[in-house]
Amino acid sequence: MRAVVLRDGELTVRETADPIAGQGDLLLKTLSTAICASDVHFMDHPELAIDDPTGRSLYDVDRDIVMGHEFVGEVIGHGPGCSDAFPIGARVTSMPIRLVDGGAGGLRIIGQHPEAQGSFGELLVVPEATAKVVAGDVSSDAIAVVDCFAVGEFYVRSANLQPGEVPIVIGAGAVGLSAVAALSSRGIEPIIVSDFQADRRELARSGFGAHVLVDPAEESVFDVFRKVRAEHKLGGSAVVLECVGAPGLIDKLVSEAEFLTRIYCAGGWYTGDTLSITQATRNGLTLQFGGGPMPQDWFGVLDAVVEGRLDPMPSVGSVIGLDEVPDAIERARRSEGPPRVVVHPNGDVA
Repeated sequence: MRAVVLRDGELTVRETADPIAGQGDLLLKTLSTAICASDVHFMDHPELAIDDPTGRSLYDVDRDIVMGHEFVGEVIGHGPGCSDAFPIGARVTSMPIRLVDGGAGGLRIIGQHPEAQGSFGELLVVPEATAKVVAGDVSSDAIAVVDCFAVGEFYVRSANLQPGEVPIVIGAGAVGLSAVAALSSRGIEPIIVSDFQADRRELARSGFGAHVLVDPAEESVFDVFRKVRAEHKLGGSAVVLECVGAPGLIDKLVSEAEFLTRIYCAGGWYTGDTLSITQATRNGLTLQFGGGPMPQDWFGVLDAVVEGRLDPMPSVGSVIGLDEVPDAIERARRSEGPPRVVVHPNGDVA
């Protein structure tokens, strides 16, 4: 198949081996897939996957890796032992995992292991056990960004905001927008969003329902929080959803946070960082790192998109082909371009 291949640190668009459907696997023709910041992190921090103790990811400079883990495809083949639940021609998506020996041998992250080739290629294999048929007329591009929106859903669900508490979303990239969407779906307001880029701040408001926009170059988000809390006569704490992952950001939030602030760290932390435990203790802070999304978040968001309760498409600013993926990933590395870029590996209009 033709694919975007990562090998020895370089991305090239060329032919690579077709993925093979194993026991209980579905072979898909990739209809639509999305570029994620995790793709950049996987390339930029190979040391984390060269010796991953979980075995879920593997960066091997001598083997082709096809990245991409947000996708929807058309069933074109079945591995041994499949049921009749996914007929040829069915439109299917899945959580981005590949089961080993039906799950007995663990799992691989699709797009981060040479034995679980990703969706930046014409073909893709997913396990029947985690797949779901996509019915209705919802666009394949909307389905392709479900994985990202499940991240925001997980953190907002975990935060479990109580009456009077005020959410602060740090960063209006893809994950930040997904957090705003999850907050809006619960009728929570006011929602404060902080981002350096004016167009992303405005997208958070016009596309997903944010109420108060903050340019952190101009004012402290916690100063704005105090004003908003007073204006709305609220008595709860700040609940911060950190969706950036920039070095030093968590420590800055810890040092500036209001007493009893809860901070949920959804940013991509791949290089490690430091924070002041003393300051966090003085401020009585709660911090949560990672942990999701869980299946209930992933499939819940999928249902919301299929049923029209969530429209993720305002986050999609560009639709490209395979040949444009290396440049798009380079732009994502520089935090340029729209929050979401969708790829059509087979050149079809999804």
